Amino acid sequence: MNNENQEIDLLPLLRQLETELHRPAARGDRHRLDALLHDDFLEFGRSGGIYTKADTLDQLPTEAASGTIWAQDFSLRPLAPGVAMLNYRSACQQPDSRLERHTLRTSIWTLTDKGWQMSFHQGTPTDPFSA
Repeated sequence: MNNENQEIDLLPLLRQLETELHRPAARGDRHRLDALLHDDFLEFGRSGGIYTKADTLDQLPTEAASGTIWAQDFSLRPLAPGVAMLNYRSACQQPDSRLERHTLRTSIWTLTDKGWQMSFHQGTPTDPFSA
């Protein structure tokens, strides 16, 4: 299989894992978060905060939901065998369908003996975009 086919095959899987982390069921499940996040996980949050896996496991399950996470425009770039970078746009969708907190996001996913795990994530505020 060539790199282009690997990228095509991997994009739906990593998009599914990424968006699973957007849903309350996974965000509130410490065991699922532990499975999806690499032990060396590091995040540079949209807020400017820096978070480790331990921080995320402690904070995310108790976080109050503030709308639904909308995500679009996914793209994938293989970085090395078993390492891929996923880029996309996200926003917080309010009950009245307004999108707020527009963000450019990058995640690095690493294939481990536990499956694909997120090893890095960064959120950067951006101008509003159309859904």
